[in-house]
Amino acid sequence: MEVKIFNNEQEIGEAMGQVLVDYAKANPKAVMGFATGMSPVPTYNKMVSEYEKGNVSFKDVTTFNLDEYCDLPKEDKNSFYMFMVDNLFGRADFSDDNINFLDGNVEDPEAESARYAEAIKNAGGIDIQILGIGTNGHIGFNEPADEFTDEAFKVKLTESTIASNQKFFGDVPMPRYAMTMGIGSIMRAKKIVFVATGEGKADAVKGMIEGEVTPKCPASILQQHDDVTIFIDKAAASKLSK
Repeated sequence: MEVKIFNNEQEIGEAMGQVLVDYAKANPKAVMGFATGMSPVPTYNKMVSEYEKGNVSFKDVTTFNLDEYCDLPKEDKNSFYMFMVDNLFGRADFSDDNINFLDGNVEDPEAESARYAEAIKNAGGIDIQILGIGTNGHIGFNEPADEFTDEAFKVKLTESTIASNQKFFGDVPMPRYAMTMGIGSIMRAKKIVFVATGEGKADAVKGMIEGEVTPKCPASILQQHDDVTIFIDKAAASKLSK
């Protein structure tokens, strides 16, 4: 793991966004894995800014998103699909034909998992994957568990995850289930770039970087990946011992 500590989320967005831009310029047909949540938004803003300046094109990039809520229409304002359209896909030249999401409304989650795994395989695997982290150490929606997962699956969200995300839904109860890429799928990405900001993520970041590798802190598995760059601010890094 390479850990980079910045003053604030704006600095992280500039640095991490440039990594994605440079990767797309060097590999125009790259396969990129994307995450939702507020942490990667400055990164997406940087990617859009460089696109608007004419410095990069994403028209031939293939994308796979980590997760999607169940029992929520794709066009709902709170779906992760719409989040990506609003924050990245609809603001740059990504091709609709190259954008891939898990379907949270399927009747057969196992078949959907197999479909997604095959799509990733047919694309040549994920070249670079963006990750964030939950306060409980989850990546994607891989919640703390007794064992690490492999391919995509339907997960019941923990109360801590619901508490963290309910604010985006206002007075409307948020979904209790999601489809998420599994730990095995994430770990098969060739390169991982990770972002976390704020003191609320400090315990999870410490567990990920300095704790034992355990499914109780799913992000800790990243210690075993060959190419991970971690972008965190001083607040998220505040509990690291070094």
